[in-house]
Amino acid sequence: MAEIREIKKIQTPLTDDAANGLKAGDMVSISGVIYTARDAAHKRLVQALSDGAALPFDLEGQIIYYVGPCPAKPGQAIGPCGPTTSFRMDAYTPALLDCGLKGMIGKGQRTEPVTLAMRRNRAVYFAAVGGAAAVISKCVREAEVIAFGDLGPEAIRRLVVEDFPAIVVIDADGTDQYKIGPEAYRK
Repeated sequence: MAEIREIKKIQTPLTDDAANGLKAGDMVSISGVIYTARDAAHKRLVQALSDGAALPFDLEGQIIYYVGPCPAKPGQAIGPCGPTTSFRMDAYTPALLDCGLKGMIGKGQRTEPVTLAMRRNRAVYFAAVGGAAAVISKCVREAEVIAFGDLGPEAIRRLVVEDFPAIVVIDADGTDQYKIGPEAYRK
């Protein structure tokens, strides 16, 4: 019989204590403010850091969701919003983690430089379920474009979420569920 795991409720912004309390494989329910950004927005954020310019939001303790949402239907805050492959952000992620980013939500594996930066900064990588875009959108209570509106779906949005479902894939210690998970089935 499968083990029933507790769903850990977490609130944003993430603190070091909250991040340190999460372990690879934990199921979580995220509530609070998260931000959206994909590769084009990440490139602009890192360029702003390089130029010494102000960022459109304070990264400290924040979570970025890798998503380019569909347009909202009347009465909805956002359209379907499933996760984007995280690898596309890996060239930019260590710089953002070094500026206080505490969590990322996406899908797929991360590179070693990202994992090292996560360990250094006590950050967490969450996976959202691909193919569940319509279900995930129901967790979004508010959505507002706050930067790079010219990027359309890839603009940075400020989302207010309630009980956003995710799984801790890489914890603040660098333990990677994509690596340890298959081991359980090899035995």
